Amino acid sequence: MQDRIGPALKQARLDRGSSLRGLAAAAGISASQLSQIENNKSQPSVSTLYALVNHLEVSLDDLLGLRYGRAEPTAEPAGHAGTSRSTGVVQRAADNPVIEMANGVRWEKLAVDPDAGVDALLVTYEPGAASSVDRMPMRHSGTEYAYLFTGELTLLLDFDRYTIGAGDSLCFDSTRPHMYVNQSGEQARGVWFVAGRHESGPTRAWVAAQLGETDTESPLRVTNAVDALDLLGASVARPPAAEPGRDS
Repeated sequence: MQDRIGPALKQARLDRGSSLRGLAAAAGISASQLSQIENNKSQPSVSTLYALVNHLEVSLDDLLGLRYGRAEPTAEPAGHAGTSRSTGVVQRAADNPVIEMANGVRWEKLAVDPDAGVDALLVTYEPGAASSVDRMPMRHSGTEYAYLFTGELTLLLDFDRYTIGAGDSLCFDSTRPHMYVNQSGEQARGVWFVAGRHESGPTRAWVAAQLGETDTESPLRVTNAVDALDLLGASVARPPAAEPGRDS
């Protein structure tokens, strides 16, 4: 993908009649840096790439001619039912991918159909924890559902505030600004489902992997629930395939 980014950006810029200097200024970089990116002499960072495509009003899928792919389910040989191994049907607790944020939030990815377009997570909020480190509301595509098993959470949604207790459930369009905070003195735990989040294309984690930004020198920082969803979504396991009829 890396050798396709520069020419694709240049073509999109020319198609929209944008000047090199104008687009560079809008994305917060120098004209010379953008020129190097367009000529494959430099690779953009994830943030710069997203800034460029946003100002060009084009998706990464359209820009690169990609069809977004999801990981295939892993099938186990017959005869392993009832064992401690995860199978294509059962995911054992010990095999749950886990991300723990520094401020006391823990996400565990639960079993889902890889082609269903749904994220399923077991989420734990320690007292005082919030869904973003900087306490800023988040937005992402899809519809968010949740059921709280224990404890209490405060949901900040647009300009509204909701108190969610054990046994309560919720549902809302997750493009609306939202944040969860545990303002109680006890742990809160529940199950979250996010449907339709992948319809908009590759996640930042997948793009970062293609740009080589997943090494120890430039790790992806998990500072909010969207970062966790990206990293736990299994969307980086298989790169998108080129659509039929497009150049690879």
